[in-house]
Amino acid sequence: MVDVTIPEALRQQAIWCTTFDSPFTAALCETMANDFEAGGVIADLTGGWPTQPIQDALALRLAGALHAIVLTDPDGSLAKVWPQQGRAWSMAEAWPVARVTLRERESWARAFLKSPPQTNEVRRAMGLWPGLCAAAEAFDGPMDVLELGASAGLNLSMDRFHYDGGSWQWHSPIAGPRVALSTQWMGPAPRFPDHVAIRNRAACDQNPLNTALAEDRLRLRAYIWPDQPERLERVNAAMEIAQAQSITPEKGDAADWIKAKLAARAKDALTVVYHSVFFQYPPQAVRDVITHAIETEGARATPAAPLAWLRFEPGGILGHAQQGANMVLELIEWPSGRRRVLAELDPHGRFVHWHGA
Repeated sequence: MVDVTIPEALRQQAIWCTTFDSPFTAALCETMANDFEAGGVIADLTGGWPTQPIQDALALRLAGALHAIVLTDPDGSLAKVWPQQGRAWSMAEAWPVARVTLRERESWARAFLKSPPQTNEVRRAMGLWPGLCAAAEAFDGPMDVLELGASAGLNLSMDRFHYDGGSWQWHSPIAGPRVALSTQWMGPAPRFPDHVAIRNRAACDQNPLNTALAEDRLRLRAYIWPDQPERLERVNAAMEIAQAQSITPEKGDAADWIKAKLAARAKDALTVVYHSVFFQYPPQAVRDVITHAIETEGARATPAAPLAWLRFEPGGILGHAQQGANMVLELIEWPSGRRRVLAELDPHGRFVHWHGA
């Protein structure tokens, strides 16, 4: 990735936030860029940043630190000018308070910035769950799922969510906290075979979060953009489900983890490896090891123990033409070797253009 200055990285994130319907976070990133150039608190916090600010999502770390303060002190001065629960906001009013708050909590903010963002966008399940069902359509046995780069593993519970595609709906038969997802759906309705059920689920992440820990729940909430309260509502409900299931992704390198899991996979089930907006982050050498491990196991797959690889990633990473900021949902199946693009979709699940079979 080409090196950029910190103000350039902040302004690029502002463009992305505008694209993804967060005018507040866009304005905040632009304001922080101006503060850096003026030698303000943002320059003091990040001026010695050792690596690449875009790749490290430095803008989101800064925005997340401020949102974490709001969430932990809902009656504080910063919370009063932040756009909680759809409240109107003014950056001219919010930034002076934010600047003072960062000065007062500079040591804490530096510590917060050391950890990468953990977003775990729940609405990606609008593509992932139909994708899992497509993988399971031709196999009437149990399904085991393995997620790479899972953060807190919230989407491991996608079979417990409720889905509304406008022209179709699917409601989980499993009782519990309600995660209600909707999207702008284009194309035919997906198919949901009656036999589809997840038997076993496991996941890994280099820095997994545990929804049983208050600190980790705060970090997940903090990275939700504060002018998008419906996203915060979804992640809160998904965390309740993850806690109830005692879901905790394993800490580990994705390449080593998937090799070990595939070597021990069940011989009476469909195994689905999946990930979302993950594959561009590991170095190419690691991606190559992951690909080799899955393809090697795919060559050993049988009709009684098939294997599928579901990928929700930028098209360019998967060898397709890149569709701007949009993602591709691709499914590869073994033993047939069939490879198909199921959908083009938004990274936050706002729209899905479904091709299906």
